Amino acid sequence: MTDSGPDPTIRELRQEISEVDRTIVAAVNARLELVARLKRYKEEHGFAFLDPNRERALIEELVRTNPGPLTAEGVRELSTSLLELTKRHVQ
Repeated sequence: MTDSGPDPTIRELRQEISEVDRTIVAAVNARLELVARLKRYKEEHGFAFLDPNRERALIEELVRTNPGPLTAEGVRELSTSLLELTKRHVQ
């Protein structure tokens, strides 16, 4: 069987995956809005926007609190990518 389209289990799992993907995109958009607000506040009050110590602490907190199955390295990779994406979109 090469065409999995009519398989109800595959359809259901794909729908659930799509819902999770939409949730992820919504969360990233919310994060971008919050970071943009933080950046504006910091600029208005003379604070540096980037804080490498905060970034490291954030990643390590996420690694420490991650219940899995994503590995610690996966959390670091995802977090680093998200931070870079955020910086590009908010700059």
